[in-house]
Amino acid sequence: MSENADQLRLILGLKLKTLRQEQGRPLRDVAEAAGVSISYLSEIEKGKKYPKPEKLIELASALGTTYDDLVSLRVEDELQDIKTAIASPFLREFPFELFGVEPEDVIRLVAGKPEEGSALVRTFLEVMRHYDLRNEHFLFAALRSYQQMHRNYFPDIEAQAEAFRAAAGFDVEARLTDEDLRGALAERFGITVDLDAIPGHPDLDRLRSIFRAPAGPRRKRNRAMGAVLHVNPKLMPSQRAFVYAREIGYHHLGLTDRPTTSTWIEPKSFDQVLNHFKASYFAGALLMPRERVRRDLTALFAGEQWDPKQILRGLDAYRVTPEMLYYRLTEVIPTDFGLDEIYFMRFNHRLGTDEYKLTKVFNMSRVPVPHGISALEHYCRRWVSMETLRALEDAQQTIGNPPPVVRAQRVRFVNDAAEFFAIAVARPLALKPGVNSVVSLGFRIDADFKRVVRWWDDPDVPVSKVNLTCERCPLNDCAVRAAPPTVLRHDARIERQREALAVLMNGAALG
Repeated sequence: MSENADQLRLILGLKLKTLRQEQGRPLRDVAEAAGVSISYLSEIEKGKKYPKPEKLIELASALGTTYDDLVSLRVEDELQDIKTAIASPFLREFPFELFGVEPEDVIRLVAGKPEEGSALVRTFLEVMRHYDLRNEHFLFAALRSYQQMHRNYFPDIEAQAEAFRAAAGFDVEARLTDEDLRGALAERFGITVDLDAIPGHPDLDRLRSIFRAPAGPRRKRNRAMGAVLHVNPKLMPSQRAFVYAREIGYHHLGLTDRPTTSTWIEPKSFDQVLNHFKASYFAGALLMPRERVRRDLTALFAGEQWDPKQILRGLDAYRVTPEMLYYRLTEVIPTDFGLDEIYFMRFNHRLGTDEYKLTKVFNMSRVPVPHGISALEHYCRRWVSMETLRALEDAQQTIGNPPPVVRAQRVRFVNDAAEFFAIAVARPLALKPGVNSVVSLGFRIDADFKRVVRWWDDPDVPVSKVNLTCERCPLNDCAVRAAPPTVLRHDARIERQREALAVLMNGAALG
């Protein structure tokens, strides 16, 4: 919502309702005194209407206050936290409308009882500060929820990618190269690619790309004509291809509110986050056409046994990174194969350390998987992600520059009946020397998975019990435990205290 007008409406409505309730007067009483209808006054209090000056004068008189006090942004101390919430970037930028809610609804919820509402807002702000939660966390969380609502499948973008592929003369079976897409950027949108500028700026050497819009007036027919896409030359050809395909997506889909850089520096709005996702989705669909992916997956799932070489062949066939391939699978598999309970995870590991950082997770299952639980806890080392990273590091010590390492695992949760078939691929990161990355895709082993995938119970695939973190795990014979079960012990102690207290209280009652 626009900052100034909406703040004025919401704060005016809040002040009116607070004054009226302090005086113990019903809507009808104030509305008659001010010469307005009850419904109109209700709309003002809800922050939906802002009356003309003459009506504001009448409202101020009816409530025994002045026009200046009523229209100013100054509020009493007990309402200050709600005013802070109204002005916060979170309220202005969070896409409430995607979930059938308006920002005004949130304010009305907390302002129905101003004192209690202020306490709620104050608590929320303190939690944000305590856990260092920034607005971008909420924006990306909203995006993940939006994806889940749509099963991570967007047919309109799929159709647009197919249309562009046909218009550009790219055969559906063709493996698009970075040069193919760079040529399409120049020919169809007038965008020049530069590979020299980023290395000259050390603070930008981990960015994948920077988009520099054309200076001066732009032609209406091609608004990107004269723009420059600065690309990091350290990227692999497959990564450059994705950058070019995503840039095509921005312009083919007409997405103008967009981030300048990739990787993110700081998202400025949900529209930027959403448009970046749409352009990235377009890129995946352009590089890996849905029909071809569905055909290849059908063949993979129909095999007699699990074959890790099929993953490597897929990476080569589409000329993509493991992350691009796996994320594309999360878009195709739920809709085309009916396997909804899947997850995607990405961990980074710095060589020579025991540090495993979870950098991305997208969970479409109903079972909790590792997610930023606490910076002080250690993710379970028994997950196939960790095993694959260890295998890659071992290979690097002997081979130097090995191909991606692929591992599979049947995951059984220690405290849950759920079981997953997880497939992980690990490789070094091009822009972070000394850091390896692993992506894993997990399928819940349910009736649908057993129906679709013939090798779901391949005896050569190891079975492992896992937990979320070492601190929460009861396994005593774990050879790769990274920390004692401190959280588990704390919870057990609390439970023993509850039981002892119940015994004491029951005994006292009986006596």
